[in-house]
Formats: sequence, C-alpha cells, structure tokens
Amino acid sequence: MTEKTHEKLKQIKQSFRLLMNGEANRSMREKGLNYHLNWGVSLVDLRQMAKEYDKDYELAIELWKENIRECKILATMIMPAERMLPEIVDIWVEQTQEVEIAEQAAFNLYQHLDFAPEIAFRWISSNDAIRQISGYHILSRLFMRGLEPNERGINEFLDQALAALNDSNISVRHAATTSLQRFSELGEDYSKIVDKALSKI
Repeated sequence: MTEKTHEKLKQIKQSFRLLMNGEANRSMREKGLNYHLNWGVSLVDLRQMAKEYDKDYELAIELWKENIRECKILATMIMPAERMLPEIVDIWVEQTQEVEIAEQAAFNLYQHLDFAPEIAFRWISSNDAIRQISGYHILSRLFMRGLEPNERGINEFLDQALAALNDSNISVRHAATTSLQRFSELGEDYSKIVDKALSKI
C-alpha cells in the first residue's frame, strides 16, 4: 500500500467516528447484522464520501480488507468497474458475510461489470445463499436497464428463480421475487411468461 493510500484509509476510518449513528447501529444489530465493526453510517453519507474520493482501485482494495461495514460498502462504491477482475470478484463474494454488503456490491459495482450476466447466472445456480442473493440482485438491475436475456437465459433464470421461491432463506426468496418482478417489467410478453410460470406452482 502506498503512503498516499494509507493516509486516505486512515482519514476515512477517522471520519466514520464523526458520522457514527448509534441508533442505526443498534437497529442493525437487532435485525441480526453482526458486523465486526459497524459505525451505523448512512448510505447517503457513504455515497457523499465516495464522490469525494472518486474511483480509486488501490483504495477500494484496501478498504475491502477492513472487517468494517462502512469500509466494505465504500469499497464497492469507489472500485472502478473496468478494473474489477473476475478473480477479485470471486474473492469479494467469498468474503461477503452480510446480505447488506451483497446487495450494495450488486448495486454499486457488480451490475456494471462487463461480465455481469455471466456471474449472475453462475451465482443463482449456486447452493450458497450470498451468491444467490448477489446474482438475483445483479439480474434485477440488468432487467431494470432493459437487458433482455435470450431464450436459453430466460429458461435458466425462470427455473432457478422459481426454485428459489421455496428456499429456506428469506433473503434468497426476496431477491428472487424482486428479480422476477423486474423481469416481468421488461414488457407484456415477459409478464405473461412469468404469470404462466408462476401458475404452475
């Protein structure tokens, strides 16, 4: 790590103390979000910080290494998508423990990767809940941007999503439900496909 990046990291971690929200922290703990360290900083404040630091690959890598909620979310906001290699994505998703981080990574970063559809389809067929949640959230964002899968992609997506509706993990069910809704919003034909598929279950 360069001295410049070290100073930025130090400055960021110090700023979390100023933005600390004890009530938000307590609320997250009550909902089962058990981060190693959580300052309760709002996403609005984190987005503002991300604008101040702009896209910064090295800083994002160092932030992600910190076992701190705010550091991981900020890392997803400032990582340049064009520099995010598949092997780094694999490491990050492997190290993701909380649903909130999975959702933020999908929203802030993963949906913008050139290989986003590829990892999304791979992850929704995984047995790992975090990967499934990440995959469905990526697909939701891609559908919202008007990306239409081919026939094979449609069949694979529907098979996985319909199975996920019966998953024991409520976050997996929620992510799959949202992606089906976004898929149906692509147009009347897609809405009919979803209705037909749902009628079978």
